[in-house]
Amino acid sequence: MFEKPGIAELRQAAQQLGMNPSDDYLRAVEEITGPLTRAYAALDAMPDEVPAVKYPRGAGYRPQGDENRHGAWYVKTSIKGAPSGKLAGRRIALKDNVCLAGVPMMIGANILEGYVPDVDATIVERILDAGGEIAGKAVCEYYCVSGGSHTSSTGPVQNPRKPGFTTGGSSSGSAALVAAGDVDMAIGGDQAGSIRIPASFCGIVGLKPTFGLVPYTGIAPLEMTLDVCGPMTANVRDNALLLEVIAGPDGIDSRQRGVAAGRYTEALDGGVKGLRIGVLKEGFGHHNSEPDVDAHVRDAAQRVASLGATVEDISVPSHAQGFPVWAAIRGDAACVTLLEMNGAGINHEGLYVLSLMDKAMAWRRRADDFADTIKIASIFSKYTVQRYGGRYYGKAQNIRRRLRAAYDAALAAHDLLLLPTTPMKATPIPKKGATPQEITRRSWEATGNTCPFNVTGHPAISLPCGMEDDRPIGMMLVGRAYDEATIYRAAAAFERSGDWTKF
Repeated sequence: MFEKPGIAELRQAAQQLGMNPSDDYLRAVEEITGPLTRAYAALDAMPDEVPAVKYPRGAGYRPQGDENRHGAWYVKTSIKGAPSGKLAGRRIALKDNVCLAGVPMMIGANILEGYVPDVDATIVERILDAGGEIAGKAVCEYYCVSGGSHTSSTGPVQNPRKPGFTTGGSSSGSAALVAAGDVDMAIGGDQAGSIRIPASFCGIVGLKPTFGLVPYTGIAPLEMTLDVCGPMTANVRDNALLLEVIAGPDGIDSRQRGVAAGRYTEALDGGVKGLRIGVLKEGFGHHNSEPDVDAHVRDAAQRVASLGATVEDISVPSHAQGFPVWAAIRGDAACVTLLEMNGAGINHEGLYVLSLMDKAMAWRRRADDFADTIKIASIFSKYTVQRYGGRYYGKAQNIRRRLRAAYDAALAAHDLLLLPTTPMKATPIPKKGATPQEITRRSWEATGNTCPFNVTGHPAISLPCGMEDDRPIGMMLVGRAYDEATIYRAAAAFERSGDWTKF
């Protein structure tokens, strides 16, 4: 309930802003803000406006031992919707930043332990309407801030193909469950590569859709101009099928402007003949690129050419600017979205899950409990916002238009761009007691090729194209905005060309 501030509370707020008003001035403030305090209090008496929960379910349970051998499950459920539909007979896991009413959600963070959402995300209802079964919640990284699988408060998520090695993150559990065959499909989220990195490391198919194509309603945000969710599956056809179900406007997410879902499965048999594909020079040869990764992806490009596509090397020099632009947008937002607004963001119209905001208030008493990734990001974000007042966030938002235009120019001459998803294969999970330096390095080392397309909003898929030392290698295909169909067309043709584990 809203509490009217007294002189002491007003003085504290003023001092936090660098002001030192007199008692007389604060009494004037108290009088002048009287109508505002009454307005805030009036909101307490109004019922909230949230979507109704359509399908019954139980709360699920926390699996242990052999039932959770990779540490990928947070909660197991069996929630069924319509008796028939496109997803009939399919079991789908949700990344644990997706609200599933009545089922615990902690977003990998111990400070949220015990929280139970009271709403379903839009994509949950769409999956259930299509006959799918929600099999449970997959572990994700602490507040989704890691490209590795070692920061969740529930413990590390093991790569099913190479125990002791990372699945990638932050959709770590989603990737592991699909790769292990525990579920048919999963939902992931992607702000810097968090669908594509674990897809690459685990040898599955993961698509980051065009920004805004899939409604983010009822999913915990990180930064509202970067947030995307999408499908993670064992094959391309299932990926296209799941996107068909979850894509399209919901009338709540205000970021969805003029979007329309496609019949993506209809593109799967088109082949690549006639497609023009540009192999992005700047996607190879990073300081941390592994030679076998670059070699396998170049071999994959030649395989695509052998299937009938026109494949040529191209250059987009500004690709290297992607990380600095992404870093400033995501960096400043940590202070505002995660801290000041308790993980809900601000300045967007849509669904605010008040129960989650209330629970997330706990960080103010337990900030020392943050994982190193979020702790360090928060400290730096607080510095940049206080010292520069959002200047770098603003400049990065301006520059992102130029970066988008550079890729658009390349995509005007080519149907798709091709490059490694990650510079390296899955790396070892840091040992218990690892230094903050190692923890953060393992969290961000794989994002160089993925985060630029979060900045620009282009759709991008990772699909496996080889393996070394039992560790998969991912190839990324990037398309024009809302042209997921062409991505799926090429991805399906490549998948049909042979067994990627033997490439």
